[in-house]
Amino acid sequence: MIEVRGVSKRFGGAVALEGVSLGVEPGRVLGLVGPSGSGKSTLLGVVAGFTAPDEGAVVIDGITVNDPSPLVPPRLRGVSVVFQSPALWPHMTVEENVRFTLEGLPRVEQDRRIGGLLSASGLAGLGGRYPGQLSGGEARRVSIVRALAPGKPYLLMDEPLVNMDPELKAAVHGLVRAEARGRGVLYVTHDAQELEGFADAVLRLRGGRVEG
Repeated sequence: MIEVRGVSKRFGGAVALEGVSLGVEPGRVLGLVGPSGSGKSTLLGVVAGFTAPDEGAVVIDGITVNDPSPLVPPRLRGVSVVFQSPALWPHMTVEENVRFTLEGLPRVEQDRRIGGLLSASGLAGLGGRYPGQLSGGEARRVSIVRALAPGKPYLLMDEPLVNMDPELKAAVHGLVRAEARGRGVLYVTHDAQELEGFADAVLRLRGGRVEG
């Protein structure tokens, strides 16, 4: 379980997060909805380990990962992240972007995993393309596949479906649900409708504070 306990973060004089507490349980999707500037992306950065909180704790499976002695780096926190922008490596093909996350698995298992996910996400046949040859929606789906591929216990998703049509959103939600079975998902968006029928619970973030 991911536990965020009283986390606050300020940038200069601006409050990004103020006493935020929430929990992400294995096997469940927690939706976090709020307008632009409400602190959603900052919170994901704190959980993932890209941003250090000024106050509070992030506890993952019983370990306080932001404790400086020792600090648990992002790669060891058991989380995968889907960023607002696809953030694909431009010099790698679609297949190489996904394969990079599967180091340590036998090649045949890597091939099976990559092929299955690309097919399930409607990207079959695009494995040899580079990010610059993809549409915006295709690149977003590749970033989601890349995050799902290694099967880490927790998945953090930051506005992952911006500008996708409703049919494609539903298909991606189905893929995430199928792949995240048993995994905890923290899904942030400005669009509350995006969470209907997908999230198990929804919290609202406004001005850096959870409203309930």
